[in-house]
Amino acid sequence: MSNNINPSAIPNRVLYTMIRVSDLDRSIKFYRDALGMRELRRETFTEGRFTLVFIGYGDEASNAVIELTYNWDEDAYEHGTAYGHVALEVADINAACERLARMDVKIVRDPGPMIFAVDETGEREVIAFIEDPDGYRIELIEKH
Repeated sequence: MSNNINPSAIPNRVLYTMIRVSDLDRSIKFYRDALGMRELRRETFTEGRFTLVFIGYGDEASNAVIELTYNWDEDAYEHGTAYGHVALEVADINAACERLARMDVKIVRDPGPMIFAVDETGEREVIAFIEDPDGYRIELIEKH
């Protein structure tokens, strides 16, 4: 590999992660109300019979976002075994999980220290896992 690589030929930012959803309104409500994201833009492709909704915490020019893809003629998907999860930062993981539980969000791993992970301060990372309405896993990571 040459050291004379043109820097503009190398990807330099994550734009978005796409997930397929079975009920667009239900998914938007979850990401908006439970996770505090906002709808940034929506694109409808009538001929292709699908709608894309980009949702996130900040503008797409400087933040990675999630693309919710709703295929009009599909109502269920199988998750592949290679998919992991989306990770989100939270200041108080216990308060967040208590709030999410009151909203009937499925918590699949209660908040607690990660056994094998120690952060840069020597502390064990505190995490929890929840699921969105389609069963996609979302990791919450407490950051102070």
